[in-house]
Amino acid sequence: MSGAAPMILSRLQNLLGGIYDLSVDYDVYDFLVTDRASLPSEVRHRRCEEDLIIAEPVCEPQAAGEAERPAMQVSLYLDPALIDRLAREDPLQRLHGGNVADCWAALEGVSHFLCVAWHADHDRPVSFLELEMQAEVDKYVVSYLLLQRQSPRRFPAELRRLLFDRARIDPDLADGREALYRRASCYAEKFCRGLERDLRSERIDAGQKVLARLRRFYRLPGARKLAHIDSTG
Repeated sequence: MSGAAPMILSRLQNLLGGIYDLSVDYDVYDFLVTDRASLPSEVRHRRCEEDLIIAEPVCEPQAAGEAERPAMQVSLYLDPALIDRLAREDPLQRLHGGNVADCWAALEGVSHFLCVAWHADHDRPVSFLELEMQAEVDKYVVSYLLLQRQSPRRFPAELRRLLFDRARIDPDLADGREALYRRASCYAEKFCRGLERDLRSERIDAGQKVLARLRRFYRLPGARKLAHIDSTG
């Protein structure tokens, strides 16, 4: 695995952080694990190329007189072959049919990590449904930006169909959560459909409008996100 390859994850984190105006004190690269044998025994059997592992919080000792503060233990596993492929075909340089699946796999892990870190920093809970829904939105938004940089005059109309209509859930990887994944994808697709309408607009401020909408959405509590999509989609 190339030494520079994992830095793609930090660049993806910075890209997401810029889109949503987020600031966290952690770099996803520092939490990267590429050796499945070093993972907790209960998750080593999983076959997925990307896996965010969150251990039960432990209490950090504090100064005298202060209450103990629970500390979350987080690791992001990515298959080393996936990282090597991303290094050879860097999606941040050029996104195409040959590397889009790998880009989305890595981006899902970075999205999960950033979402967990940001919510933890703000003492806010985040559900598995919210993590999955946000990751799907992030895939659409980041891919749109990358494709627009490559071809500024062309709208990537195929993107939403590729991400949502052609995607399939692998039951072996879903671990009994197929219904949850489908629900997350359904809500994300509905939200991205609204984004697409705004992005296609000929208004001069369309991009800023979409950016403001994304940032407001990110900061909504989970239940309000679903209600927002139901009312606006």
